[in-house]
Amino acid sequence: MPASGRRQTSDPSRRSRQPAAMRATAWVDGGSRGNPGDAGCGIVLALADGRREEHTLFLGVATNNVAEYAALLAALERAVDLGVRDLEVHADSELLVRQMNGEYRVKARHLQPLWLRAQQLVRLLGRFVIDHVERAANRAADRLANQAMDERRSSLPRPQGLL
Repeated sequence: MPASGRRQTSDPSRRSRQPAAMRATAWVDGGSRGNPGDAGCGIVLALADGRREEHTLFLGVATNNVAEYAALLAALERAVDLGVRDLEVHADSELLVRQMNGEYRVKARHLQPLWLRAQQLVRLLGRFVIDHVERAANRAADRLANQAMDERRSSLPRPQGLL
């Protein structure tokens, strides 16, 4: 079932006190050196009011697919915290995009809780779209994912539900 077009009011306890940015675009990327190995992800969030945020998240040892989901979860949590109601996400992970859009089943048991958490967060938005982009179109998020792994630092908290 596609995740776009779902409508539900967001949980007020998850909103930040910052002014709501109703629309945003996110670029997300995750990576792992060793698969599994040291993993990190990068998130670029461009808000409709002109603000732009760049975030890194170091995950420790994880697989590439877990890192891709972590990037999506971190972007979704940050968007919900900011009061975003309309989110467009770009990712270079075909698996992530196709699973989120209901084109592929989530067969890997370790990814199922991450997919479920992402679906919960998507329901807090008014509109959600995720699409696949070529790696070259996702350079900023890729750079941030590598920075997270190189520096072993995070600028966002670990997403809820991430093992």
